[in-house]
Amino acid sequence: MDGYERTIFHVDVNSAFLSWSALKILAEDPGAVDLRTIPSGVGGDVKTRHGIITAKSIPAKKYGVQTGEPVVKALQKCPQLVLVPPDFETYRKYSRALMDILAGYTPLIQQVSIDEAYMDLTDRIAPTDREGALALAKQIRDHVREELKFTVNVGISVNKLLAKTASDFEKPDKTHTLYPEEVPVKMWPLSIGTLHGCGKSTAQKLQLIGINTIGDAAGADLSLLQSVLGQKSGAYIWNSANGISKSRVDPEREQAKSVSNERTLSEDITRENYQTDGVPVIRMLSEKVAGRLQKSGLTGQTVTFQVKSSGFERYSRQMSLPDMTDRAKDIEAAALLLADKLLNGPDGLFEAGVTIRLIGVGVSRISEKQIHQMDLFEWADRNEEDEKARKAEEEARLAEEAIRRAQKARSARQAKLDDMMNKVNGRYGSGTLRKGKT
Repeated sequence: MDGYERTIFHVDVNSAFLSWSALKILAEDPGAVDLRTIPSGVGGDVKTRHGIITAKSIPAKKYGVQTGEPVVKALQKCPQLVLVPPDFETYRKYSRALMDILAGYTPLIQQVSIDEAYMDLTDRIAPTDREGALALAKQIRDHVREELKFTVNVGISVNKLLAKTASDFEKPDKTHTLYPEEVPVKMWPLSIGTLHGCGKSTAQKLQLIGINTIGDAAGADLSLLQSVLGQKSGAYIWNSANGISKSRVDPEREQAKSVSNERTLSEDITRENYQTDGVPVIRMLSEKVAGRLQKSGLTGQTVTFQVKSSGFERYSRQMSLPDMTDRAKDIEAAALLLADKLLNGPDGLFEAGVTIRLIGVGVSRISEKQIHQMDLFEWADRNEEDEKARKAEEEARLAEEAIRRAQKARSARQAKLDDMMNKVNGRYGSGTLRKGKT
């Protein structure tokens, strides 16, 4: 196909958040029902039943429950759906354990999200050793199931694109291959929206010109795709549909890349002024981070909210979004949710009497965004977000200047009062004038 053939595995945890939540519950109560065996889901506010589904069990999938849909809609499809809240501390623990196991097979691992990673095993198994690859994939799946008690799918091919596509085939606990000669049978009949890197908007544009399957895109004229999607995106879709990818497994790719902004506040934030003084700063910082991501052509998946107390101690919370994003509204929504948990909860910092002097918002798990031509509406939307960010930053700057001027004026008045009091006490005796208590 493209002359670059390796032995590439894509390892993907089956219903990661749901599986990991189930394991935690079973560890705490061995007699509990395994969430993986009943219609269940993770996400939203369990008490109010608002929010979205971030993970679902296979039994829930049979009712049509979908990841990313509102909890209310999921409950309409499956009234007996059992919901549990997300637990990112537990998820990170299981993710680290999985990566530790994979590292025992090769150092060439590229973790691309909390629950999936690529492995380059060429030095261990030649691309022509198909039986050896299948045997090793089974060994990895068995190792994970026996040691960590959850299951993974393994996709095998000669490049990352095809390995990723293969791992998305039938689940759970399966190994699938997608070698170049298998592409016409296994991949081309799939809908164009399932092609890795083909978003909803791109799929809709292609469907308007009669390209409904991956095979349609593979057989289309390259110039046609480029006229509809732009030169780079058109070439990407055509190459991907034909199974062509030269992207290498890069262990360094995901290391500590992030975009963040923080602001030291003129006045400490407390529970009383959080809504008026804290929330606007979070919004402004989210818009600045989004603007930097967009200008750099990047997207990210993990949002971090952090604060520094008046005692100079740092606290932070983070969460992974269902999809990569560079949009201010996504970052802001996650940051506000994290802020509410960190600051306002019954065990929050405000309840403990902690005051806040610095606020920060960041996005990590960064990757390069697929470049495409923006339509008029997306262009207008992006310009509107940039303008909001500029206005928010200017408003914050003016507010801080006003606060500094007020503080300076108060200091000047206090100095005059102190000087007058000293003169009176010096003339009429110490203690003639005293400062009142407030």
